[in-house]
Amino acid sequence: MSRDLFDLVAQLAGDYRERVAAMPVAMSHTADELLAHVRAELPDDGESPEDALRALVAAVEPGLTHTANPRYFGFVIGGSTPASVAADWLTSAWDQSGQAFATSPAAAVIEDVVSRWLLDLLRLPADCGVGLVTGGQMANFTALAAARNAVLRQHGWDPDTGGLQGAPPITVLSGECSHATVHTAIRLAGLGTRNVVTVPADDQGRMHPDALETALDACAGPTIVCVQAGNVNTGAFDPFPRVAALASSRGAWLHVDGAFGLWAAASPRFRYLCDGVEQADSWAVDAHKWLNVPYDSGIVIIRDRDAHRRLKTARCSYAGTAAADRRDGSQWVPENSRRARAFVLYAALRNFGRQGVQRLVERCCDAASSFASRLAALPDARLLNDVVLNQVLCRFEPAGVEDVDRFNADVAERVQRDGVCWLGTTRWQDRTALRISVSNWQTTLADVETSVASIAAAARACAPAPQA
Repeated sequence: MSRDLFDLVAQLAGDYRERVAAMPVAMSHTADELLAHVRAELPDDGESPEDALRALVAAVEPGLTHTANPRYFGFVIGGSTPASVAADWLTSAWDQSGQAFATSPAAAVIEDVVSRWLLDLLRLPADCGVGLVTGGQMANFTALAAARNAVLRQHGWDPDTGGLQGAPPITVLSGECSHATVHTAIRLAGLGTRNVVTVPADDQGRMHPDALETALDACAGPTIVCVQAGNVNTGAFDPFPRVAALASSRGAWLHVDGAFGLWAAASPRFRYLCDGVEQADSWAVDAHKWLNVPYDSGIVIIRDRDAHRRLKTARCSYAGTAAADRRDGSQWVPENSRRARAFVLYAALRNFGRQGVQRLVERCCDAASSFASRLAALPDARLLNDVVLNQVLCRFEPAGVEDVDRFNADVAERVQRDGVCWLGTTRWQDRTALRISVSNWQTTLADVETSVASIAAAARACAPAPQA
């Protein structure tokens, strides 16, 4: 029976992936329609696995956003590769707990190997600590929790015994364009928003190093500096060499939020953007973004392995004895109960290889450049960013339109409804803009051309009728 069920899953999944590139990218129903379609009473008697599975497919597919489609450009969501999806299925079938070596020796060893591969690809120090978490939010939180403890110890406070009550106040310096997950991590780590000093940025979202220097001069106690590799709107990188030198001279911990941008280090053409990033103390990066593996797959990296390991010292008595030569995955992350995420990463990295990751990054960046040049040629279109990576910001500013923000929102809504591609809007420098993120392994220049035609058609359709 189980084999028949798994064969059915393979058939349904295979059918979907064969169709997805030709499907409208956005869902075809409203939220109310989906709820009405899905709502049902919990059965008293259970259904067969096959019937339950088919009911799931029928309920879910109308509401899917087809992120595996090569013309999905919303957020920064890579379309999972066949190898990574297959490895994800096996991870579920093997049903391994990634908590400790005792719960799954295979998961522990593979996690160790994948950690070394990741550090190599990202060109970070080989002796860093690495933890596999859910995503950028937990990566930023884990790094900032380790940073909090380390800077407190520098100032004579033991956070393990004293906690935060009575501890020296920590100042967090963060660029004005920092991602929301950094600010959430600051609150979760107990650092408090009133202790955050916002450092001004330029028109691309890059932190001003002179402003950082001024802010650091005013800090007398424990200090953490948060910077970014790849602004979520423009793709811009903070000036790492200068920022790192300033943070080091003041004894501040330097954390890099590099959810997608850190992958630029894998490309000889784009790694200049990461120059100096290796001087930081911690980094956050996602694999379910540019590496194109299924959700969820985040990575936290901390230079000081001891500081990383000291973050979580308690150990379950039934988890076996800790050993220096045996990795316990849960000792590097907040969770104990955790999926064996390294299996998917191992398969994905073997499938891509070093050159495959390089080609993936470069192909997406080339597609973004093509998007920019084609959009800039459209009537009334204006690019708002220097396209240095895979992010494009575009805004239509047609004459005679009073509410230009609303016009751009209407264009995005029409593009989504038409279904050729999917892109969203963002707020950039107090203006609404179309935001395009190219991170799918299948996206071609032909997809770009088709998508730009759809965007142009939407802009024409939203334009006001000419005056008689």
